[in-house]
Amino acid sequence: MSSPSVVKRVGHQRPSFLCKPDAPVRDVFDGEDYVDLAAAFGLVADEWQEGIVTGAMGRGEDGLLVAKRVGLSVPRQNGKNGALEVLELGQMVLSGRRVLHTAHEVKTGRKAFVRLASFFEENDELAALVKSIRKVNGQEQILLTNGGSCEFIARSKSSGRGFTVDTLVLDEAQELTDEALEALLPTVSAGPAGDPQIIMTGTPPEPTSLYGEVFRRMHDAAHSGEDSTLWWAEWSVLADDDVEIDADDVDLWYQANPALGKRMSFETVQSERSAMADSSFRRERLGMWEQERSARVLPIEDWTACADPNLADDGEPVALAIDIAPTRDSASIAAAGMTVDGHVWADVIENRRGTPEWVIPRLKAILEKQEARAVLIDVLSPAGSLIDPLEAEGIKVSRIGSNIMAAATAQLYDAVMSHDFRHLDQPSLNLAAAAARKRKLGDAWAWNRSNPDADITPLVAATLACTGRTYSRAKRPVKPTRARRKVTVW
Repeated sequence: MSSPSVVKRVGHQRPSFLCKPDAPVRDVFDGEDYVDLAAAFGLVADEWQEGIVTGAMGRGEDGLLVAKRVGLSVPRQNGKNGALEVLELGQMVLSGRRVLHTAHEVKTGRKAFVRLASFFEENDELAALVKSIRKVNGQEQILLTNGGSCEFIARSKSSGRGFTVDTLVLDEAQELTDEALEALLPTVSAGPAGDPQIIMTGTPPEPTSLYGEVFRRMHDAAHSGEDSTLWWAEWSVLADDDVEIDADDVDLWYQANPALGKRMSFETVQSERSAMADSSFRRERLGMWEQERSARVLPIEDWTACADPNLADDGEPVALAIDIAPTRDSASIAAAGMTVDGHVWADVIENRRGTPEWVIPRLKAILEKQEARAVLIDVLSPAGSLIDPLEAEGIKVSRIGSNIMAAATAQLYDAVMSHDFRHLDQPSLNLAAAAARKRKLGDAWAWNRSNPDADITPLVAATLACTGRTYSRAKRPVKPTRARRKVTVW
């Protein structure tokens, strides 16, 4: 009598969270054919990978893809790239689609190219379909005789130029910036198939990463149900804000990792649990997205510690700064100086909703009553449009470039974290500080303006004003007409 077989435990093959487009799906034949094609050449998809492929390729009654945007969030080493390979191979060979595969780094894109190219180089039936394979590093391409293709590039602010494709793949989406996305989106606007699709795959971004806002927006849109064309699959441990999960719970490991028990061993995860901090393990292995409140750049406890509604100013001329929102529906004027005990302070003199016509008259009124060391404006910001009108009014503007803006942001951040900064506990500035996120600026960072629901002009203006206290190229906006007197903090 034979002993009963032991069923090996494997990770969940269905996602923890799934969001589907509103439109009904007529069929998933393309996806099924893609899975069969890949299997015929040795790439056998797991059940969960099959679900990704068929979900992404569902067609509606009009014959077009229902999922215009596809998102996949799954912890590392589970086989996300395998799902992409099935999709890209099928789209090229069976559908004749043009695919652009983008990655954060050249080496990652190169690895994906080598893997996909191997199917054509090692199988005679696929090799017969090849028109050319270009292996130039950073410009890799597989071109087929049916017009299908897959090109591989690393993302940059100009990386989309010269490409016209049907499918845009954004791998390592946790590293995707708004700048790179804006450069790439036009590539799918006029693809030959007339049926564009954008696919993002990645892992939850770190809460204070310079990147990740784009992928977070897709995640948030899926969970809110606000995007009717989005198909999103997420393997993670879902928990309410106020519920502390047990990272040692083995059931959760299997819930978030579909490859656990297959290509990923239980012992590997055990080792990771021992080596990683709790927060890292939750994000990297349990796929947990940090709550938005914990992703704020300026921690609430440090910002609150810097509040002083009764601060005493040192009486020296202040620096003034102006900022306008990208949508031009809000603007702020801020002042900055030093307290008598040597702390830099900032005050939002005015913050208004609506178009910014009020800014110049208000600034002139301030300068008539208050001696100022400088009026600062970021030349690349929306407020840059005020520079010429201000100077036509006889007000000299200290023009700030991106390098100084990045340095100013870093200085304010450091001052807040060391509690060397003071503010008046104003609601507009408090809200801006809570909403502020990072955006990449060269090798540094500055405040991210991409959230249309958050007015961060008070913080940007305050940041500029603070750096104006020590800016060596500051220009006096107007000539002093009276003796210096003690400055009033508004």
